[in-house]
Amino acid sequence: MFDSVRDGIRTTLEEIRQAGLHKPERVIGTPQSATVEVTAGGRPGEVLNFCANNYLGLADHPDVVAAAHAALDRWGYGMASVRFICGTQEVHKELEARLSNFLGQEDTILYSSCFDANGGVFETLLGPEDAVISDALNHASIIDGIRLSKARRFRYANRDMADLEQRLKEAVEGGARRKLIVTDGVFSMDGYVAPLDEICDLAERYDAMVMVDDSHAVGFVGPGGRGTPELHGVMDRVDIITGTLGKALGGASGGYVAARAEIVALLRQRSRPYLFSNTLAPVIAAASLKVIDLLESAGDLRERLRTNTELFRRRMTEEGFDILPGDHAIAPVMIGDAAEAGRMAELLLERGVYVIGFSYPVVPQGQARIRVQLSAAHSVDDVNRAVDAFVDARAALRN
Repeated sequence: MFDSVRDGIRTTLEEIRQAGLHKPERVIGTPQSATVEVTAGGRPGEVLNFCANNYLGLADHPDVVAAAHAALDRWGYGMASVRFICGTQEVHKELEARLSNFLGQEDTILYSSCFDANGGVFETLLGPEDAVISDALNHASIIDGIRLSKARRFRYANRDMADLEQRLKEAVEGGARRKLIVTDGVFSMDGYVAPLDEICDLAERYDAMVMVDDSHAVGFVGPGGRGTPELHGVMDRVDIITGTLGKALGGASGGYVAARAEIVALLRQRSRPYLFSNTLAPVIAAASLKVIDLLESAGDLRERLRTNTELFRRRMTEEGFDILPGDHAIAPVMIGDAAEAGRMAELLLERGVYVIGFSYPVVPQGQARIRVQLSAAHSVDDVNRAVDAFVDARAALRN
C-alpha cells in the first residue's frame, strides 16, 4: 500500500532539498558543552558549539551529573506509569515545590516536555465561550495547543500593544467568558523580549489572564534568573508560566506549568498530556533540583553570559553583520536567502564553529538566519574566534 504514496513523499523531500530547506542532523560524540566533537554530518573533530540552548553551561556540570548518578541508585531509572496511577515519587513533588518557590507561583505541575505543557493548558481551561489572544510569533507548541481548544482565537502582531488591545476589545464585544493572553517571554527565533508589564496592564483593564512561555528566559533573565516576569516586575501579575527543563535548567528534558493553585489543580484532573504520558524520569527530576540549587547562587554565570553576549553582538555589528537588536543570548545573524544561510553554516563548521541556518518554515520566507546562542561556558577567546570565523566564512561565500 505504501508504494502508492512513496513517489509523492520522495518528490516532497526533493523539493525541500532543492529549495535549500533541508535540515541535516549532525551527530556529536561528546557531552553537550561549549565545545563538542562532531562525528557525522559535518567536518569531524572538535568545534565550538554556538547553537545549543545550554545558556548557563549546566548540561555537563559535575554537580548536576553527580546528582543524576545518585538519583539512579536512589530512585531507579523510570516510572513505567503516569502520575495518578503509580508514577509519583517524593522527588517529583519536591521539584514541583521548588519550581513554584523559584518562579513565585502557587503551584507547579510537571510534564514530559514544554511542548506537552503548552498542549495541555488551553483545552483544559478554555471552552467555546472563551477567547485566547496569542502573539503572532508564539512558539509552535502554543499554536498547536490553541488548536486543541474550542476557544475563539485572536492573533495580535508581535509585541504590538495597540493590536493586542484591539483584539481584547473584540473578545469582550463577542461576549467571551474567559480571556487568556498568551505570549512567549522571549521569542526564540529573534531574541526579542515580550513587554510583559504592558501586557499585564491591558489584561487587568480587560479582565484577562496572562500566560507566558518562558523557556528561553528562566535561569538567566532577570536579576535572580527567574525569567521575564521578574525582569519586568510582574511576577505577581502573571497567572500561568510554562517552561522547560531542557534549556538553561540542565538541558535534559521535561516541562512544567507554574500557575495559580486552582489552575494547576484542574490540570491534574483534566490535562490530557499529563494524564496519559509517563512521569518525568526521576533522574531528571533529581538533577533539576541540583540545578535550582545552583541557580540560587549563579550570579557569576549570568554575568559571564551577559559579557559574552555583549561582546559577540558588539563585534558582529562592528564587522558589518546584520544582527537583530537586543541583549538576549539568542543573537540572530540575518542572511535572507535560505540556501545561502545553509552554505554559511557549512563554511563556519569547516572553520570550527558549529551553528545552524534557520529557514522556512521555522522562520518566514526570505528571513533565513543563523541563530547564534551564547553560553556562560564560552570563554572570551571562544567568542572572538567565532566572530573571526564569521568574517572568514562571509569572505569565502562571496568568492
